[in-house]
Amino acid sequence: MTSASRLCELFPAIDLRGGQAVRLAQGDYNRQTTYSPDPVAVALSFVDAGAKWIHVVDLDAARGDGPLNRPVIAEVARQVGQRGAQVQTGGGVRTVADALELFELGVTRVVIGTAAVKNPEIISEVVAKLPNGCQVAVGLDAHLRESGVWEVAVQGWTEATGLNLFDVLARAEEDGAHSVIATDISRDGMLTGPATGLYRDLLSKTALEIIASGGVANPEDVSQLASLRGLAGVIAGRAIYEGHLDVADGVRRCHEASA
Repeated sequence: MTSASRLCELFPAIDLRGGQAVRLAQGDYNRQTTYSPDPVAVALSFVDAGAKWIHVVDLDAARGDGPLNRPVIAEVARQVGQRGAQVQTGGGVRTVADALELFELGVTRVVIGTAAVKNPEIISEVVAKLPNGCQVAVGLDAHLRESGVWEVAVQGWTEATGLNLFDVLARAEEDGAHSVIATDISRDGMLTGPATGLYRDLLSKTALEIIASGGVANPEDVSQLASLRGLAGVIAGRAIYEGHLDVADGVRRCHEASA
């Protein structure tokens, strides 16, 4: 159902905690690696390597510790915007006001996760107030159960919902979301390779843009994902920070595989 006319983009990820760029293994706050005290410099290095989008996650806000990182998000958005790139950000977006504040900070696309699952009407409410050129994405994180069902989890992956990922996807499309960021929780931050079959299935069932997240370990993973007809983006974090994936090469592979 998706269009193959656009190029797939690489979304280098910056996870913020205490104003620093970090990564969590499978969302565990006790398994943190700190990569840089200067997330703005990290973002600019990604843009200079050719990235058109930066994916930012506010881990403090996601855990309920408040919008401590919003000044950093604003500065990232300002500086990458000056170089022609855009910011997609999520984490702790629980109200319409949260989303609108992020748009005011210069974010192009706000990602709503837990709130979109627990209170689906928030999507249509934000869509109705979107500033010009801005978008709403739904962040769907899921476990593959033994039954073969992809079950959505919320609250930083700590709470199972019993909801089928594809049912939540359909509701997000009805409510006017622009895109979906789908994460296989078991693979996130683990460098174990992406859940390619999941993204192929998602692409066959929706007209929403699908962005793949979780498990990217090397350049070949990027090429494999980007070759899926219609995939809009590939998020990579740990593979970049630990030297397994060069951003410029990742951008090139995304474009070539999806051309």
